[in-house]
Amino acid sequence: MIETGTQTERALLVGVIHRFQEQSEVDENLQELALLSQTAGAEVVDQVIQSRSQIDPAYYIGKGKANEIARLSEMLELDLVIFDDELSPAQKKNLQRLMKETKVIDRSHLILDIFARHARTRESKTQVELAQLEYILPRLTRQWTHLERQKGGIGTRGGMGETQIEVDRRLIRRRIANLKQDLEKISRQQETRRKNRSDIYKVALVGYTNAGKSSLMNLVSEADVYVEDKLFATLDTTVRKIRILGDEILLSDTVGFIDKLPHSLVASFRSTLQEALEADLILKVIDLSSPHYQHHLETVNTVLQELGIKDRRTLTIFNKIDAVDDPAVLSESLKAFPEAVPISVLRQINMEKLEAAIAAIRRETYVTRILELDSDQQKLLAYLHQHTQVLDVTYVETGIRVTLRARRSVLNQLKKQVRLAGED
Repeated sequence: MIETGTQTERALLVGVIHRFQEQSEVDENLQELALLSQTAGAEVVDQVIQSRSQIDPAYYIGKGKANEIARLSEMLELDLVIFDDELSPAQKKNLQRLMKETKVIDRSHLILDIFARHARTRESKTQVELAQLEYILPRLTRQWTHLERQKGGIGTRGGMGETQIEVDRRLIRRRIANLKQDLEKISRQQETRRKNRSDIYKVALVGYTNAGKSSLMNLVSEADVYVEDKLFATLDTTVRKIRILGDEILLSDTVGFIDKLPHSLVASFRSTLQEALEADLILKVIDLSSPHYQHHLETVNTVLQELGIKDRRTLTIFNKIDAVDDPAVLSESLKAFPEAVPISVLRQINMEKLEAAIAAIRRETYVTRILELDSDQQKLLAYLHQHTQVLDVTYVETGIRVTLRARRSVLNQLKKQVRLAGED
């Protein structure tokens, strides 16, 4: 747990019920915000919820309520006030002036802080720094003078605290440009690696954070991916080659999604999520034991749409069925999503059923064809051996007859170079 000096940072959470919003939805969001706060190392002392027909442009919750929270913060000796929604630069500046030495941050800032803590590889560190700077750039005003009195802690991790007042807009823009160039270079390197395995069927695990994706990855591939019962325990994509019912596939585990994920993070982590963008099959892992599993599934679908992933074969996996207290939840979920596969990674329930479902979908993607090549198309024959499953090669008077099994997309690319002799 992150500590400031010898004291764990004490936090107050603030949520707002907007027009056309239910109390239960805000309660759920604050529960998640509490988990995020704990992941960052804070102790949640209390929470405040206010109903507003419209957001106050100056103080978000209105000056009167802001003054009330400022007095409460002083009384409870708080270190942090965390807002569930993103604050504008002006709102944050005004609130910080009222809160004095109590730091004011929002959900986006908190998530960025967690990502900064969990980044391990050069790629994820670059992505996090880029997202942090793009978040901070429009907020570079005199509001940062309050950080002179701070000694790090949540919301200031990774050098974004006391040193920030020494950085001007020009230097940050230059750093952002350099980081984007670095990410482009990393992306090109990854693209080269992906091309080398383009003929292998690709499956990507996506899902709400803490749904059990990494545990599933470890079980089926013995990948030893880091697993912890915290949000965003790992950020880096892991890719492993595995066999399912005799078929070889590439399985990738991607960063977890979350509600209200900052757009800067979605953009920065696009290269990490490239495995999902290029997957033949996307497995949406959902924690069925969560009372908000349907909302989590909606969030996953929303993020996939933001990434531009459309018309892709998907399979929903309901994990943690052993932790579902009400049997009706399982039956109702399968009635609503009849193609979903219910499993328990922990108890290894229905793992064979999941493998069979993946194998069946994979078979839909592949077809068996007989192609006829000219006698001088030896290079093309070598290409087929490399990128398809060649079942038989027969030399005939008209050329070379090749029986193979391949993805439809590969065969479509070969249409102009070969003749279709038949199919089975």
